[in-house]
Amino acid sequence: MPARTEINFFMRIRTHSILRFVALLISLLMASYASGAEPVIRVGLFPNVTHAQALVAKNMSREGKGWFETRLGVKIDWYIFNAGPSAMESIFAKSLDVTYVGPSPAINAYARSNGMEVRVLAGSMRGGAALVVGEEVTDIAGLKGKILATPQLGNTQDVECRSWLMGQKFNVTLTGGDVRIIPTQNPDILTLFQQKNIAGAWTVEPWVTRLLETKGAKILHQDNETVTTILVARAAYLAENPELVKKFTAAHCELTEWIKANPEEAQRRVRDELSAIMRREMPAELIKQSWARLIPDASISLAPFEKFQERARQTGLLRIQANLSNLLAP
Repeated sequence: MPARTEINFFMRIRTHSILRFVALLISLLMASYASGAEPVIRVGLFPNVTHAQALVAKNMSREGKGWFETRLGVKIDWYIFNAGPSAMESIFAKSLDVTYVGPSPAINAYARSNGMEVRVLAGSMRGGAALVVGEEVTDIAGLKGKILATPQLGNTQDVECRSWLMGQKFNVTLTGGDVRIIPTQNPDILTLFQQKNIAGAWTVEPWVTRLLETKGAKILHQDNETVTTILVARAAYLAENPELVKKFTAAHCELTEWIKANPEEAQRRVRDELSAIMRREMPAELIKQSWARLIPDASISLAPFEKFQERARQTGLLRIQANLSNLLAP
């Protein structure tokens, strides 16, 4: 018994020492973080060609010569999302500082927070989205009774799809109607389309081009002038780091011009990064064909957001008429 008591005594001492060490380590790590020893900007993006600026910059980050890092002197942590609503939830949770996203989720987040959580910093991409249908759909009228897919409920393509169908006099509801819309992740959209479980999909590049590789597939509708991707910041982060965010925005605008001036290298970097994210080789021809439908553009104004808000309200995905006067960052 004495021996066992002695062993238990030393075990308690050892456990206590370990706990003290762990507590000290955590304290040191928190102190290091609080001191701002290595500033970090947490940036969101989607694995779509319409997020070309983010993919190019992430590719450079992976090579150790990041576009933003060299211009801002900070570390960039990249976070990948399937669609906008998920990225906006991360903004609300304060786990993202800046993100590339579609306009509809940004407006929805702005409205939900009474204009408190989101600020638009710049434009990023126009075009690169389309409604692709299978061979059984020969015209717009042929969509009646069919099932279409979009990347996520409430994302930009989902709102655009529902609004456009309503404009074609279809009855569309959140759960059914003349045309049923099922929000589905892009890789699953491709599989469902190839198996003819859906009649078509409203999505973005490179998925538009991948869908078009299916026998009989065609574009039924597209608008290359539509704003597809923008750059937004968490409002509190912008307020706390105005100069840093201003530099990030300037670097983004500079990168947009670089992409326009260097399309071949930009396509190579987008392809390399998508291949790394998807863990399989992306064909160069796929990126090239996708690129033809893209217009990199960092300019921004309130007009497209007012249009997107009206469409979101029309579809029932947004019930608030938000005052957008503070949406754009000063």
